[in-house]
Amino acid sequence: MCQSILRHHGFRTGFYSSPHLVVVRERIRVDGRVISKANFAEHFHRVYDMLDATKEYEGDMPGYFAFLTVMAFNTFLQEKVDVAIIEVGIGGVVDYTNILRKVPVVGITALGIDHTALLGETLPQIAAAKAGIMKPDCEAYTVPQPPEAMQVLRQVATDLKCPLHVVPDYDAYKFPNGTKAHLQVNLATYQSNASLAIQLSNAWMRLKRQTKQNVSSKTKTAQSIESPRPDTEQSNVDSNGLVLNVPYNSAVGLQECRWAGRYQTVESRYARYHLDGAHTKESMEICSAWFHQCDRYNDIVLLFSSTGDRNPECLLRPLLDINFKRVYFVVPTAYRETSKNNDNYSPAAHSDLLARCHANADVWKQYNSSPVTVLECVADAMVSIKRENAGLRKSSVLVTGSLYLVGATLSILFPIK
Repeated sequence: MCQSILRHHGFRTGFYSSPHLVVVRERIRVDGRVISKANFAEHFHRVYDMLDATKEYEGDMPGYFAFLTVMAFNTFLQEKVDVAIIEVGIGGVVDYTNILRKVPVVGITALGIDHTALLGETLPQIAAAKAGIMKPDCEAYTVPQPPEAMQVLRQVATDLKCPLHVVPDYDAYKFPNGTKAHLQVNLATYQSNASLAIQLSNAWMRLKRQTKQNVSSKTKTAQSIESPRPDTEQSNVDSNGLVLNVPYNSAVGLQECRWAGRYQTVESRYARYHLDGAHTKESMEICSAWFHQCDRYNDIVLLFSSTGDRNPECLLRPLLDINFKRVYFVVPTAYRETSKNNDNYSPAAHSDLLARCHANADVWKQYNSSPVTVLECVADAMVSIKRENAGLRKSSVLVTGSLYLVGATLSILFPIK
């Protein structure tokens, strides 16, 4: 959302996020576009050669995510972006992206229980890890949090002398005519994220404008100071400096933001796929609410997978009230055979992934009588769904539980892309 807002204000953006869905190049975007194969190769070799030259005193090459992080920063420098939007990988305080020390604006979205082996098992522990992205004298923004999490965020902010702002409710904003109701989805959590994006983007533009004016004042007369861009001149803020009147370009940026694998619907000849990479209890509850709102066929199917140390019962419980006719628990790879050259290759043993599918199926069977099938890849499930329909009907298929599962599904639906 930040990327889309800032691009619509005329800034050249760099965007680094993870994980990718289909190809690793998705993690690095310039001006909203995934960098090309040629550019990816060029930046890759530049960074590899640079790091290879330092091995004698730096040690081994950095690992996968660390390397991609260095590569993203290098790409943004080479591409001369105006602003880089950097999403942490996991957590914050020990995340590789947190090598950035002079960061003007940081944002923390809704906190939940996830990656407990790395971040801690309680919400205060996870909040402390996430708060690690705050820096002295930067501006921090967050959405309303559970009290025990908010207390930790506020304490870290106080210790660092980092102002922490809680963003307004989405309904508090005044939008240009006709733009408020056209988000990708109108769920409360999506609206909360939209509010956070509005404040993060506005804060960065305000600080950018102030910096430009300070530099100009040293080199020009007061009368010749460069004017800020018209679309960033917004004085409609509350006493905390939070913007409440949304600029037109920000509204359009939100309206046109689409993020693959999140609340995404894809129509095929035999099914309508509803894809959402929810993988926490909280996000799965939101996914369930979204799916209830979707226009669906009568034949409803679940395609599910989970990875890591996540509790399957917590993820599956929000889905139990949906009348699924069939449920597939699948290994989150597109096909049974995946080589190490594939962008979505997983080092996890196939037997371990399959065992997790069976464990997920056992949990589901405790609470629901829907027919259950365990399969070794997404393609097998899609073939089964198509065969069950026999060309006589279409199904609505909810694909969720893992971004890797969503990515595998998309790679089959859009093989050329």
